[in-house]
Amino acid sequence: MREAARLGEAARGRTAPNPNVGCLIVQSGKIVGQGETAPGGRPHAEAVALKQAGKKAKGATLYTTLEPCAHASDRGPTCSALIISAGIARVVIGIKDPDPRTAGQGIKMLRKAGIDVKCGVAKDAARASLSGYLSRIERGRPRITLKLALSIDGKIALPSGESKWITGEDARAHVHLERAHSDMILVGRGTYNADRPKLDVRLPGLEDWSPRRALLTHGDTVEGWEILSSPQDVHRLHDVNDLLVEGGSATATAFLSADLVDRILIYRAPILVGEGKSSVGYIGLDAIADAHGRWKAADGTGLGIDRLEVYERVRDEEAG
Repeated sequence: MREAARLGEAARGRTAPNPNVGCLIVQSGKIVGQGETAPGGRPHAEAVALKQAGKKAKGATLYTTLEPCAHASDRGPTCSALIISAGIARVVIGIKDPDPRTAGQGIKMLRKAGIDVKCGVAKDAARASLSGYLSRIERGRPRITLKLALSIDGKIALPSGESKWITGEDARAHVHLERAHSDMILVGRGTYNADRPKLDVRLPGLEDWSPRRALLTHGDTVEGWEILSSPQDVHRLHDVNDLLVEGGSATATAFLSADLVDRILIYRAPILVGEGKSSVGYIGLDAIADAHGRWKAADGTGLGIDRLEVYERVRDEEAG
């Protein structure tokens, strides 16, 4: 299941509004088919893996990060129907699909056909790989990641505004990889006016993975950019699973103040700036005690001379 989650994670940013599912088919201890949801959302991961497995799928076990779909679509047969017709004997599922069109119906359909079904295996890994899709279905908005490039002392620029480049090439390459796995990338009007950023992906072979561009601004239209008038407008992004917010300070502050950030990526450079521009302004906290328990360290790794720190928002349902 963890390998299936890895496959699904690789497709993140390419499948919205469909989920980025990963799937493996195992026969006699060997992988005979594997796949992830294709760009654009079709074919689904299970269909890709079943096609690869061919006749070897009969009597095999299928591992999928998300419950196979069961609702009718004019884009193709349901995955549950494909699994049944292929003769799969056992299906192992990471998590149930929260989409009300399927929610439990896929599992019911498989069991009715005599297939042994087990759900909830390595569910944390499955949820992590599908976090953008799950956020959109469960919260009505994309999963929102805030990216910050900081000095040791938490500055994003000198007093003059100079900020290129705080981090090194390895960190900047990782940012481009994160862009490739996002459906949309957003900056504020100040960043747009100062830098006219392209916000594209400049990694060899991934140029076509550049996400849609959005601008947080009031009353303006900019060719080639989608406009959000406020952070709350993310609730109308019904075809975006993962949104990456890149800056600047005012935009970061706006999203944090609205408590809409689910994950923070801090690319920290081994430099001291001293007096300079802070990454975030006032976000509504008046006591240190109120700041504790809101974020958890999720990961950390070196990127050349720099270090990546990953933090995740602790929501009420997780804290309980």
